[in-house]
Amino acid sequence: MAKDIEVGGQGGFSAKDYHDPPPAPLIDADELTQWSFYRAIIAEFIATLLFLYITVLTVIGYKSQTDKTKGGEDCGGVGILGIAWSFGGMIFVLVYCTAGISGGHINPAVTFGLFLARKVSLVRAILYMAAQCLGAICGCGLVKAFQSAYYSRYGGGANELAAGYSKGTGLAAEIIGTFVLVYTVFSATDPKRNARDSHVPVLAPLPIGFAVFMVHLATIPITGTGINPARSFGAAVIYDKDKAWDDQWIFWVGPFIGAAIAAFYHQYILRAAAAKALGSFRSSSHM
Repeated sequence: MAKDIEVGGQGGFSAKDYHDPPPAPLIDADELTQWSFYRAIIAEFIATLLFLYITVLTVIGYKSQTDKTKGGEDCGGVGILGIAWSFGGMIFVLVYCTAGISGGHINPAVTFGLFLARKVSLVRAILYMAAQCLGAICGCGLVKAFQSAYYSRYGGGANELAAGYSKGTGLAAEIIGTFVLVYTVFSATDPKRNARDSHVPVLAPLPIGFAVFMVHLATIPITGTGINPARSFGAAVIYDKDKAWDDQWIFWVGPFIGAAIAAFYHQYILRAAAAKALGSFRSSSHM
């Protein structure tokens, strides 16, 4: 049994037991009979809808305020820094609101990484991804409905590879950016850390939101920053231009590879799951 030390009041220490939670089953039929399961799917849908609505509106607003043909200025609007804050801030808010209901994924890449780490079942992962993509489409649809005069003119918030960058560069940017995000998700929600550092109040949505913010600062000039296949897909569906669809594969393949690497790194290197499994096998073989 693993023991973690918790700092108590007045400089005292108390031992706290820690057990790794059991892995989620690949297919959990019982989930389909629980209202909490469908409530979580609805939460993912609404959260992704709100995420796309606010962030795409921010992008379009910035582009309209800097459009010199319409009297805009180079320094007008929120700038790239403001766009990055919009994405990171919304993730912070929405993860905080939905973490206790659905886990606050709001991103198929995050869901995929957690599925590979056996944190969610296959059924839950598939339905979460479907809800996230549908929510993203509806969120972008609302933006187009409210800003029809500006939506297509200013790119609809769609992710596209910027001129001067190769597809390999764009793919690498998405892989590394998603790795940063999913690695942060694993670290911020690690139950072992919560047990060990329970004397330190940790607000998990905060580092996750900051990770999104920092990645946007780095990769907006390259790909517009995807790191979320639902975000890229929803914008492409509503915008529906050839360039957005031609580059769409980058915003699925890159994030899924990045999420898989982050899941492997956290689970099998930092948490040493492979070594634990091997040690358990060896001990059982000597019994």
